[in-house]
Amino acid sequence: MDFTIECQKRPEGSKPNALRRSGRIPANLYGHKGTESIALTLDAKVVERLMKSGSVNNTLIDLTVTDAPWRGKTLLREVQIHPAKRTPYHLSFFAVAGHGNTDVEVSLRFVGEPIGVKQEGGVLDTQLSQLQVSCAPENIPDTIEVNVSDMHVGDSLHIEELTLPEGVKALGEPRQVVISVLQSRTSSQSEAESASEGT
Repeated sequence: MDFTIECQKRPEGSKPNALRRSGRIPANLYGHKGTESIALTLDAKVVERLMKSGSVNNTLIDLTVTDAPWRGKTLLREVQIHPAKRTPYHLSFFAVAGHGNTDVEVSLRFVGEPIGVKQEGGVLDTQLSQLQVSCAPENIPDTIEVNVSDMHVGDSLHIEELTLPEGVKALGEPRQVVISVLQSRTSSQSEAESASEGT
């Protein structure tokens, strides 16, 4: 999911709390020029819209600093939330152009109803709901679909078995279980009872 937002450089000597009271949210941009960073401010309403649809380490943002001037593709790297008000009070962006592949977290979307659940009385056990991947900024997927329709009781799906979009590489342990179909406790109990009755 891509966003285009504008922001301004933070005036020198400005107080973060005063900025927030005036409807501006402090932010920083990193990665655009070595270890340098730019102190920024964004309109609070823009941040609110971004928080509703974007997510940390997944949302590619076309950021324009109108008075720097600077424009480029960035990732939302960090959002600091006010502990009492539960509202964003500081954001960090990372410029991705020229850095090659970048590591991001992408949500997994499970599609279909497993045979093991529908016909065999099993239950789904989700181990991972997000996957860390490496890819070029322009290839960051919104979500990764995982079809679980053919899974039976006792089946597990591992990271290495996922079908990923072209140019996207999964990070982490390849044998890490993503999702399993387990035998439900009630069906295992009834099987045990039937076995004991038959002896």
